[in-house]
Amino acid sequence: MALLRSRNAKGSNASEIEKKIKRGNALRQGSSWRGSRGLVAFLLVALCVCAISTWLYVTSLDSDITETLARHGELVSPQPRVYTVQCSEDYENHKRYPGCTPQKCGRAVTDGVVTREEAQVLRRLAERGMMLAGSEGGASILDLHSGALSMGKQFVNIYRYFQDQISDVFTQEDFKLYRDVRGRIQAVIAETFGLDPALMYLTKPTFFSRINSTAAKTQHDEYWHPHVDKVTYGSFDYTSLLYLSDYGSDFTGGRFVFMDQNGNRTVEPRAGRVSFFSSGSENLHRVEKVTSGTRYAITVSFTCDSEHAISDPALP
Repeated sequence: MALLRSRNAKGSNASEIEKKIKRGNALRQGSSWRGSRGLVAFLLVALCVCAISTWLYVTSLDSDITETLARHGELVSPQPRVYTVQCSEDYENHKRYPGCTPQKCGRAVTDGVVTREEAQVLRRLAERGMMLAGSEGGASILDLHSGALSMGKQFVNIYRYFQDQISDVFTQEDFKLYRDVRGRIQAVIAETFGLDPALMYLTKPTFFSRINSTAAKTQHDEYWHPHVDKVTYGSFDYTSLLYLSDYGSDFTGGRFVFMDQNGNRTVEPRAGRVSFFSSGSENLHRVEKVTSGTRYAITVSFTCDSEHAISDPALP
């Protein structure tokens, strides 16, 4: 009987030990699950925070835009879409030229002056030219008039630096199209603002630009600062931008923004679209930072002062 009781006691102890082991395993599994649930919950919270942050960032890109003057998806043709604004006093500080100096100021957009096919040809011209060099930062320029081309943190004259290669990069047809397009832009600006086109003169700088999201290396790469063309360049009386690529597909960001006292108004680039405006402080503006892709455009500027006139570019 004593032996039986001893065996029963041992069996009882074994049973208790087995129960404790099972409870321990269960507790450990529960603890592990609670830890896993904590990790899952943390990851979900982190994902939600990221999603909210992304949404806030995306919406903030548009938060300062009160009106879109021309969207990428619409066709502004055949007549320009014109927005009249009061002229600033900038022109009072310069000699006035009847028939040219702005009497009516504003901004306009048209898709009826340059075709998308012509814009594609001009873009290929810019791409070939900028294959010769380019900025280390996010903005490169090519000026066919002066020959200036971004190279690293400096500029070189392509007609001197690459003289043996120029005939392989550009053709007479390229330059003819460039001159023809410049003439059409000049004509539509004159018609829109009631000017005599013969009293308008092409002026510098007039150039191709290529902008991407690469970080700026020099002040020349910082294209996004607000500025007034008449203040920055002096000779400018009318500024135009011919876009060679499409907002939303070729690049994101990079919209042109007029900064008015009662809100900001933007133009979404579209290949072949021309945006033009009087160059005084009535048209303070900036370009949004390009966030992806590559934005191509041509800046074509005009003056009323013949002393600041430049000639159309020609192959050497």
